[in-house]
Amino acid sequence: MRKGNGFTLIELLVVIAIIALLMAILMPALQRVKKQAQTVTCQASLHQWTLIWSMFTTDRDGYFHQGLGGESQTSEGRWPVVMQREYSDLDMRLCPMATKPLSEGGRNPLAAWGVFQDGSYGSYGFNEWLCNRTSGSNASNYYRHVNIRPADRIPLFIDCFWYDVWPFHINEPPLYDGATENLAGSNEMRRVCLNRHSAAVNGAFMDWSVRKIGLKELWTLNWHHNFDIHGTWTIAGGVQSSDWPEWMRSFKDY
Repeated sequence: MRKGNGFTLIELLVVIAIIALLMAILMPALQRVKKQAQTVTCQASLHQWTLIWSMFTTDRDGYFHQGLGGESQTSEGRWPVVMQREYSDLDMRLCPMATKPLSEGGRNPLAAWGVFQDGSYGSYGFNEWLCNRTSGSNASNYYRHVNIRPADRIPLFIDCFWYDVWPFHINEPPLYDGATENLAGSNEMRRVCLNRHSAAVNGAFMDWSVRKIGLKELWTLNWHHNFDIHGTWTIAGGVQSSDWPEWMRSFKDY
């Protein structure tokens, strides 16, 4: 009887080598596709928030809610609580790059805030300068009504490690990606300067548009009435690539 033909050891090794080579070529491409899909999903959620915010303010003659004016995990002034009647899908509050809350072991830059006592959590922050407030410190900074310009440069919601943010142009960048310690009331730009989307974060603006925002671009946006968009951390203000923390130096300048 004739023996059946089989693969030789060399042939098997060649096949394995070819498979390994194909995997090495395809894996980076698959990773890029995955990140692109996560970016698209994130932007879709932010777009939903622009629609919700538009309806929310329309019901109030264009005026914003009063806001917090401070840090709290229980205040009813937090935007997820203020607008809880407007949405039911809790996943809308989560960037797909940051779904594990801090309280459950999440680590920045890829961590969601919460879970708080009322069960709320998320990974988007609200520009707290968009509040109908006329008193208190920095009262002149607040945008109170939707009729503001330049709407396409005023952030509304953005990737963030906390549920809100009060940036100033003098805020310094984080020394490393995810350096968000002890930020309550100071240097809050670090709350949004997170490398979640390839040297960028996703953000929604007051013209209801959504797009990626370069991390260095954050210092050029009109966060509040008196924000200096030509401040120290901008090209117009004289910043050099070498002035940035090492992890940011290769990112695009603005």
